Amino acid sequence: MKYAFLLLAASCSLSAVRAQWLETTILLDSGASPQALCYNSANDKVYCSNSGRGTVTVINGATNDITVTIPIGKGAGALCYNPLGNKVYCTYGGDSGSVAIIDGATDSVVATIALGPYPVALCHNPQDNKVYCIVVDANQVTVIDGASDSVIATITAGTRPQALGYDSQNNSVYCANRQSGDVTVIDGARDSVLGTVAAGYMPCAFCFNTRNNRVYCANGGDYPIGYYDSTVTVIDGVTHRVIDTVMVGDFPLAVAYNPHNNRVYTADAEDGTVTVIDGASDSVIATVAAGTSGDYERALCFDSLHNKLYCANYQAGSVTVIDGAANNVLTTIAVETMPRAMAWNPAQSRVYVANLESNSISVIRDTTTPGIEESHTPHATSHTLAATVLSGASGVRCLASCVIFDAMGRRVVNPRSGILFVREPSAVTVRKVVITR
Repeated sequence: MKYAFLLLAASCSLSAVRAQWLETTILLDSGASPQALCYNSANDKVYCSNSGRGTVTVINGATNDITVTIPIGKGAGALCYNPLGNKVYCTYGGDSGSVAIIDGATDSVVATIALGPYPVALCHNPQDNKVYCIVVDANQVTVIDGASDSVIATITAGTRPQALGYDSQNNSVYCANRQSGDVTVIDGARDSVLGTVAAGYMPCAFCFNTRNNRVYCANGGDYPIGYYDSTVTVIDGVTHRVIDTVMVGDFPLAVAYNPHNNRVYTADAEDGTVTVIDGASDSVIATVAAGTSGDYERALCFDSLHNKLYCANYQAGSVTVIDGAANNVLTTIAVETMPRAMAWNPAQSRVYVANLESNSISVIRDTTTPGIEESHTPHATSHTLAATVLSGASGVRCLASCVIFDAMGRRVVNPRSGILFVREPSAVTVRKVVITR
C-alpha cells in the first residue's frame, strides 16, 4: 500500500491548557452601542442588541459573519432566547417600552408587544413556555405566553425592579427590586407571588445552584456613585427564605454558577476581583485577581464544556479566563473598549464579547478540545510544496509508530485519504499532511 503525503504546515501543536485566543473582531455600525447578547442553539446564531442604532445584529455562529441587521426601535436592550419556539425577544422603546419577537429561523420580527415604560430584563420559563419581562416604572413583571406571543399576566414587584432569575428545580422566577432592596419570588406555573425576601443594598443579579437548590443574589449597590454593598444573599429554593449572607468584594455586579465544581462566582466591580464561593458551605474559598481595582468587572460567562469562567474587565478592555477547577487565571485577553456583555456558543467553543464604546464584538475561541491548534507564528512568505511518496510503513520517520489524528482531533488507526495530523515518536510538534491512497 502506498501513501502520498503533501506537507502543508510544519508548525502545528496540540492545544495547550491556555488555548483561549482572540479569533476575530466583528465591527458593528457606527454608534451601535451594543448592550446584550444571546445565543440561538437551534440555528447556531448570536444576537446582539444595539441601543444606539435601535437594531439587532445577527451573527452566523460558524463563520462569524453578520447575516442581517434587524430594525427594532430606539433603545434596543435586553435579549432572551426561547428554544421551545425558536424565538428571540428584545426590549426597546424606553419610556414607551415594548418587546419585539424575532423568528429564530428567518430573523424577521413576527410580533411586537407594548409593555410600558422602561422594560429592562427578560427570562424564559421552559417548563411553561413563558417569557418574563420587567417594566421598571410600573414596578411590575409582565408575563408573555411563549406560544401565542400574548400577555397573560402582570405581577406587582417591589420598587424599581432590575433583574430576573429562574429556578429550574422549583419553577420559580426571582425578581430583584433595586430600590426596595428585596426579591419578589414568583410561582412559574400560576404567575402569583410566593413571597418577598429581604436582600442587601440594591440587588442586581441572580444565579441558581442546581446541586443544593439555592438561589444567589448579588447586592451590587449603586456603582459608580459610591453607595455600595459587598454581599451575596443566599435563598433556599424550597422555602424562599434567606439562609446565609456571604461577604464578597465591593460592588458585586454579576454572578455565575459552575455545576462541575459546585461553585458560585461574583464579579466585584470596585476590587477588580472574582470571588469564588463553595456551593455546599456558602463560604468564600478563593479571590481571583481578574483585572485591577476600578476595572469595573460587570459580566461573567461560564463555559461548561471546558469548565472555564470568563470575566469582562470593563475599564481595562479585557477578558480574564479562569480555570473552574483550580481557581487560577489561565490568561487575560485584550478585547475592545468597555466590554459589557458576553454569550457562549457551545457548538463552536466561542465566547462573544459586546464592546460598548468601540461598537464591536470580540470573538474568543477555545481550542483546547477538540482538535489541534495551528501555531500563531506567521507563515513563510514563500515556499515550495513538494510531494513525498511513502512506501509501506516508511516516511515521516515511521508511519506505523506515529500518532495520527483527524481534523476533529480523534485518533486514526487506519488512515484514509484526506487532511490528517501526524505526531512522530518523541516529537513535540504535529505536522499537518494530506494523504492520498
